Amino acid sequence: MDLKEKYIEAYNALDEVIQRRVQNEHYPALGYTSNLDLLCEFQTGRLNTLLAEHMKGKRLSEMKPPSKIHTIQELLETVVYYCSRGIGGEVDIENTECLKESFPFQYGIGGTAVQAALALNAVGCPSVVHLTDDSREVCTILNTPFVHTVSQEGQLIHTDKIAQTNEQEPHFIIQFKKGDKICLEGQVIEIPCSNRLILTKITVNEFVPFYKPYFRWVEDHAPKVSSNVLSSFNALLDAEVLKEHLDFVRGHIERYKKNNPKGIVFFEDAHYHDIHVKRLCLESIYSYIDIVSLNEEELSYTLNKMYQFEVDTGDIYSCVKGAKYIRENFKVRKGVIIHTKDYSMYVGDPLDFDIERGLMYGNMMATAKAAKGSYGGHRQIKEILGYELSEKGLKYYQELKNSKYAEESVLVPSKYLDRPKYTIGLGDSFVGGVQICFYH
Repeated sequence: MDLKEKYIEAYNALDEVIQRRVQNEHYPALGYTSNLDLLCEFQTGRLNTLLAEHMKGKRLSEMKPPSKIHTIQELLETVVYYCSRGIGGEVDIENTECLKESFPFQYGIGGTAVQAALALNAVGCPSVVHLTDDSREVCTILNTPFVHTVSQEGQLIHTDKIAQTNEQEPHFIIQFKKGDKICLEGQVIEIPCSNRLILTKITVNEFVPFYKPYFRWVEDHAPKVSSNVLSSFNALLDAEVLKEHLDFVRGHIERYKKNNPKGIVFFEDAHYHDIHVKRLCLESIYSYIDIVSLNEEELSYTLNKMYQFEVDTGDIYSCVKGAKYIRENFKVRKGVIIHTKDYSMYVGDPLDFDIERGLMYGNMMATAKAAKGSYGGHRQIKEILGYELSEKGLKYYQELKNSKYAEESVLVPSKYLDRPKYTIGLGDSFVGGVQICFYH
């Protein structure tokens, strides 16, 4: 069976798999942060007007982001830096008014857990989420048929039943498109790749307050929790707070695994605000994790910058070696997933689940989000089946198929989209899709 037929077969099985989950009350548990996204309606024409007004005599190629944005000039330098390179990133912003005055925006939701939950909701798959920002705006967006959280009394509830306890945390999202041009006084830079920039006003997620009823529910109902997703330690800056959280999570994982030995503990990596915090996280928790998942930028940063293990994200064999290094060096229990716009890949031990199909679900849900700008339901995902497979992904698939790594790797080319409508939450939608395959 070729890859296109496998994609069709996976799609045709989706409804039955989800119905079994619903009937048997099986959920992925998704943690840990939530926040309010303000989605900027970004246009390079508006950017160019602001550059002409505030950045006279400056060189586009010399603009760099500060550690924290305080002024309109620092905001513009940051936007130009990321757009001109076509790279994604996250930068702290102190003065949010300069951003609000520069670009119009609309509300959305952020956080790996809640975005994955909304992606699953779109295909009718139930989940349980842990919230940090539990503001009215966040809970309104999450109030959907298949997204649940846990009450103080330990019952599954929808988010319209929550009373706010934590401060709201706004994240400003700027999405830019390949081919658009940045102009200033005769200088022109064409954006080489569509991507997104996240400007974060950290409040509640600097501490990631843990909501204990959620953890108790997951442990007490572990046989119903098919996978336990950990994410979003990346905003923490205080090493002592992180150590306390990691100690708690290690105990939580042990209790969950005791009650459900076959459950999958899944860790999604992210952009960290502090390299020392990331190192502590990797070296403290990865040995408790079944599957670590990360994108190619996170793979490169972790290995090239933090551990001086050279990895070339344009070389699939190098990426496999990088995944193996993470698995072996940090004692990850089962394997590592790398997800990109061209492919997703699992490297590790054989699983009791159909991980190839899980990667396909992840790819389809991410591409549907990229194409439509909203979480894809069955109809939108069916449309994705008509897309061509990524040429680069196909090339890597053939290379691995005929290599010494064939037995320990599973690579699935993505359904390719050169100019996505939307670049936010694609990795989170992928994470949601993968959880569908973790089902006995």
